[in-house]
Amino acid sequence: MLGRGKHRNPKKGACFMELASFLAGERWSDHPQCTHPLLAMLARAVNDLTSDAARPRLAPLIPSVIGLTSDDPRWDVRIALRAARTALPVAPADRQQTLAVAIIGAERMLDVLDGRPEGSLEPESVEALAAVPRTAEWAQKFCAGTHVRPKRFVRDAAPSVVSTAVQGISEAFVPDVDARLRELLAAVIGDARRWAGRLDEDAPLVRESWEPVVRPATVGSH
Repeated sequence: MLGRGKHRNPKKGACFMELASFLAGERWSDHPQCTHPLLAMLARAVNDLTSDAARPRLAPLIPSVIGLTSDDPRWDVRIALRAARTALPVAPADRQQTLAVAIIGAERMLDVLDGRPEGSLEPESVEALAAVPRTAEWAQKFCAGTHVRPKRFVRDAAPSVVSTAVQGISEAFVPDVDARLRELLAAVIGDARRWAGRLDEDAPLVRESWEPVVRPATVGSH
């Protein structure tokens, strides 16, 4: 049974990343080497802010994070961007400014890392910002003339963005908060598996409801 927070050993329980460390054959830890640090942070936050009743439904995702790691800063930027985009339309007003600035900041980092034209915005970012037009306008003005290096964004901003995004979703006045948290984690895992070149059929399943999912049997399966 998955539980909140850190656990000294398996007899005391396990969180999402502690169980991942065990499955990966690593020393018992909620910060295992087998998973990208920011993805692991997202998983810990989703684990802790999911309700006790819904937390067991995170367990099928655990094997999918093992081996997902990279030194490419694009991973950090993309994880933060996905989290901010997901949270912005539903987060409470006191978190929306931070998330809007995060989207613009992450897009600027991608301008640098990918050699894109300055000021580029992907359609998903445009859509998320359009959900809160006044906040988006404020964020554009706030970000005007500011410059952040990708290394600093990865070190300082990205973890803060992920934390704010997960908190924002958990505090949202919308139905199925637990489902939204799980779907964010599953989406980021799916992104990372693509970045790592993993097979699509091995990607975690994202469901909008909690009906059981049964994969079709494959030849030779047991």
